[in-house]
Amino acid sequence: MIQKFIPNTPQPVLDDLKSRIKNTRWPFEFPGSGWTFGADLGYMKELADYWANDFDWRITESEINSYPNFIAEIDGYKIHFLHIKGKGKNSLPLIITHGWPGSFLEFLKLIPLLTENTELSFDLVIPSMPGFGYSDPILDKEVNAEIVADLFHQLMEQLGYKKYGAQGGDFGAGVASYLALRYPVEVIGIHLNYISGNYRPELKVGETFTHEEINFIHSEEEWYLREGGYALQQKTRPLTLAYGLNDSPVGLCAWIVEKMCMWADSRGNIEKVFTKDELLSNVTLYWVTQSIHSSMWLYGGNSKNPLGLGTNAFISVPVGIAKFRYEDPLPPLKYISRGFNVQRWTEFDKGGHFAAMEQPELLAEDIVKFFRDVVHSS
Repeated sequence: MIQKFIPNTPQPVLDDLKSRIKNTRWPFEFPGSGWTFGADLGYMKELADYWANDFDWRITESEINSYPNFIAEIDGYKIHFLHIKGKGKNSLPLIITHGWPGSFLEFLKLIPLLTENTELSFDLVIPSMPGFGYSDPILDKEVNAEIVADLFHQLMEQLGYKKYGAQGGDFGAGVASYLALRYPVEVIGIHLNYISGNYRPELKVGETFTHEEINFIHSEEEWYLREGGYALQQKTRPLTLAYGLNDSPVGLCAWIVEKMCMWADSRGNIEKVFTKDELLSNVTLYWVTQSIHSSMWLYGGNSKNPLGLGTNAFISVPVGIAKFRYEDPLPPLKYISRGFNVQRWTEFDKGGHFAAMEQPELLAEDIVKFFRDVVHSS
């Protein structure tokens, strides 16, 4: 069952948010440490002041409601999604999935670029992952990307799409990968700007990794030692973390904004990439929906359900990879190709983890070119 949906946050929730921001109890920091030990204190105070006095969630809410919003009930879960029809004569259905700490808001810049493209337009389906934003959390089992893929395939079926493409980054890349693996007849191709962190290629007997692949494996391990504390906490003890983040807006903001600074092509200047309104729209969505805790659950579920491809399973549908310069860690082509049928590989000299927000034109262009080739060859 699919019903129209109009997001409308009760005003007392927004009033309470501003009050909590203004009553923040601030920590101290080592002088001049900047972003070295976490979210920069000076910037967080500046951002909090803007959040409390200038930011208007109703403007974001109005932009959300300028697109058709729906709630689908699938297997007893309510899944929120945007559904925007392409303006071309023959539009290709495309489901685009976000990750953490993002949301469906990441893709607002992509909508006109993909639905109004004269070369190839798309019918866009942009869901909120279960436990994110306006979508229900999954409470009766441990959620992972494979379970989400099954739900999203049912969503595409409910919408009447017999053939479709998928695109994703972060957790969305894992969802798109499982869609291709489990539904190769319906999914005509997938486009990724990230490779699922739990992907491990299975080698044939007597086969070994190349030096390039071994170097990547070591660099990935080093990255997680340096940057992966958040993931370990969210994978093992998310509830303990949620007490603070669900109660303190500035705590929530710092937890998310630090990642948006460190994973993007910001090089220490976050507003080189994102505006304050973009940052706070995403954080406020987490706040008003109280979804930070349930958004973490995929970390634990995915860790117990690795994406093993190679000897026993292979993603055979066409795969396009867009590699943005500051997306780290992203495996080399050989490593990915052991499990994915990579037909397009594009490297960009800029952009980071949040490609749809950072470089929407480059990402949209690559999506169009990839699926144009897929359609023409089918």
